[in-house]
Amino acid sequence: MLGAGGGVGEDVEGGGAGGEEPVVGLDRGDYEFALAGMASRFEHVFAGDHALGGSRHTVAGLRSWFERLYRLAPDLAFTVKHIAVSGPPWNTTAVIEWRDEATLAAGGDYANDGVHVVRMRWGKAISLHAYLDTAVFADSCRRMAQAGITEAGAAPIQD
Repeated sequence: MLGAGGGVGEDVEGGGAGGEEPVVGLDRGDYEFALAGMASRFEHVFAGDHALGGSRHTVAGLRSWFERLYRLAPDLAFTVKHIAVSGPPWNTTAVIEWRDEATLAAGGDYANDGVHVVRMRWGKAISLHAYLDTAVFADSCRRMAQAGITEAGAAPIQD
């Protein structure tokens, strides 16, 4: 899922071999690589009371979530700050610290810092939790909804 490089417990600086591929793909709006890295049963959690909040457990639900994400922030770009990976192949945890930036669908800049905690089993993600300042994203959604971007005020995609 993450192309996680480095050894067990190794901290990989920047966006090197440990996280470059999917981040580059996500920077182009190509989330299929991430979807292919999900286990048949998984949990994706993005906290907050906004259009991208909630949890998803199916590839179809997560695909819909990514589609909405890129409609609301079409040029979303990530900068990976650190990656730490630990555990054996059947119980691996990766922690990815990042910064994302975008121009929102209604105009205006968006930037946030956060961490993804990804639990993997045999290279497939079974749990992906995003930890970021959700108030920043919720405020961006409110501004877009006020500007007429209906989807920014929509109920979260959950399954």
